[in-house]
Amino acid sequence: MALSPAVTTLCENANEVFLDVAKLLLTYADNILRYPNEEKYRSIRIGNPTFSTKLLPIKGAVECLFEMGFEEAETHLVFPRSASVEQLKLIRDSIAAESDQRLRGEQPVQTTAQVVAPSASASPSSSVPESSAAASSQPVTPPSSQPSSLENSMSFFLTLQSNFQHVMLYENPELQQKARSHIPHQQLSYAAEHKLKEAKEADPECKLGIEDFLVLELLRWFKQDFFSWVDCLPCSQCKGPTHNALPLSATPDDIRWGAQRVENHYCQNCQLSTRFPRYNNPEKLLETRRGRCGEWANCFTLCCRALGLEARYIWDSTDHVWTEIYSMSQRRWLHCDSCENGCDNPLLYEVGWGKKLAYVLAFSKDQVVDVTWRYSCKHPEVLTRRTKVQEAWLLHTITGLNVSRQQSLSPDRKKELTERLLVELVEFISPKKPKAGELGGRNSGSLAWRMARGETSKADAGTSTQATGYVFTPTEKEKSDRLLHVRYSATKDQYCRVSNNSEVIQSWDQCVWSKESVFRKVEQDWQMVYIARTEGSPVGKVCWKFDFSPAGMKIKSFSIMASSQTFHSGKVCWLLEAGQSTTEFSGDGKMQSVQSLSGSSEFIVVAGLSGGEEETSWQHSQLFRRSLKEKETETETEESSFEILIHLEDA
Repeated sequence: MALSPAVTTLCENANEVFLDVAKLLLTYADNILRYPNEEKYRSIRIGNPTFSTKLLPIKGAVECLFEMGFEEAETHLVFPRSASVEQLKLIRDSIAAESDQRLRGEQPVQTTAQVVAPSASASPSSSVPESSAAASSQPVTPPSSQPSSLENSMSFFLTLQSNFQHVMLYENPELQQKARSHIPHQQLSYAAEHKLKEAKEADPECKLGIEDFLVLELLRWFKQDFFSWVDCLPCSQCKGPTHNALPLSATPDDIRWGAQRVENHYCQNCQLSTRFPRYNNPEKLLETRRGRCGEWANCFTLCCRALGLEARYIWDSTDHVWTEIYSMSQRRWLHCDSCENGCDNPLLYEVGWGKKLAYVLAFSKDQVVDVTWRYSCKHPEVLTRRTKVQEAWLLHTITGLNVSRQQSLSPDRKKELTERLLVELVEFISPKKPKAGELGGRNSGSLAWRMARGETSKADAGTSTQATGYVFTPTEKEKSDRLLHVRYSATKDQYCRVSNNSEVIQSWDQCVWSKESVFRKVEQDWQMVYIARTEGSPVGKVCWKFDFSPAGMKIKSFSIMASSQTFHSGKVCWLLEAGQSTTEFSGDGKMQSVQSLSGSSEFIVVAGLSGGEEETSWQHSQLFRRSLKEKETETETEESSFEILIHLEDA
């Protein structure tokens, strides 16, 4: 019997691991089959310890649930009434048959999908599968459980070679011109020049260059205006939700654009399949403008090269990809993740997402570089995981690829590359400490998808956590002007520090003092965004802290605006805490003056969320609820959801 893609992937686990997770999967399926009218058996809470520790980390396990018919519903996986029981039984029986076979001590069946399945999400040419391609009905001789060193080396070499070849696509002049036709270059350059001018005025010693600000503008545009994330496409007929089903066959045109795998986003209502080819050609991605991390990094790196930025494609063996851009003014490579609109946060993946890094490689038109050490502050731990190939072999192979590629380069260019590499090697010697922007979990993708990949923060997973503690203190300009003015836009998910040359800080939680059981929810179907409690939490809390005492200043006058919304019995309580004094204020979206803070040098804004009814109680108290459609139509002032205006004086 041909195995489904998810079961095929599940079979790649070690025997003991497979049998343990198979037992759990069969329990979920059998409960539904035995008790079809019991709702409790149709819902699995993602935060459930058994599910999160015994199933989520196992390769292919969550995919099996989706193939059975389970769908994502906020922090649960749900088997809807409309789901096919026959499909559930098919996957269940497939797992049971494999389990029985292994318990009898027979060799597990392996299909060609396990041998050749490529990854479409992680990398244009990664050898680490995100999920397997369609299984073949013809079994092949399985490899030994411990592949030989030669097999590992050949697999790794193919990954190196294919990525190194792929990045040459970005150098095609016609393709670069096509990319430039999509990029509002003049607009981005103007914004970059404006930001650079403001930075120089604020700090005459500022060493940043125009390209640094252009990179930030390009990241913002790509994330907010150009590319879109895909978990499951809406139904092409009714526009309703779909779920991943068995993959579809790739057409010659799909294969022409590098889509060896075509996802099947199936609508239960219409019984219609919406095709989602996982295109690997950046030219096609300029048209489709959607995908997951593989498509994002692929297209973004092309856009960088189209604007003349020195960029390289970064491949991570733990299934993620991004871009690096060389800063001429800073004389170093900058980490840039277009999915997250993040720049220069290299420890984000290890510290924030909890990734267990092993190999991180950079590919450009001129060279391959092992940049693993830039992305880790736990070098000894990483070394224990670098067991795929011998270090000497890897160094020798990378050197050989570089020598071959650089044969046509001028002596000056070769010298430049060597000098840059030496700077990188020095940087790698001393691990850095994490910054505030590197502590959060992943933002792109649905919660279940992020949790299945182990790329969430504790807050995402539904457990309480405290932020590291951002404190608003006056900058030199704000001290001089005796003014601190901050706005937060929910639709753009960014703070604007108006009083400090309109400095922009991305992500709602980057400026909070503390947070407990809250997260930012984006409703793609309703096109709404808001901050709410994590499901199952009776209360949630967010705090922002302001401290003027280090600057020797105090509050002369204070105004605040905050917006919140409640449904049913949900509650939101807004408080201002200054010393022993606590003042409650309204979250009605209107600017209001608060006299009680005059004379204070320090205070905290507190938003508490509670109440609500039944299973969706977490949605019944919301902060900063706005429509994503407002993003393109409203002015900066109109779309602010949170604003603080403080006039200062000497203490």
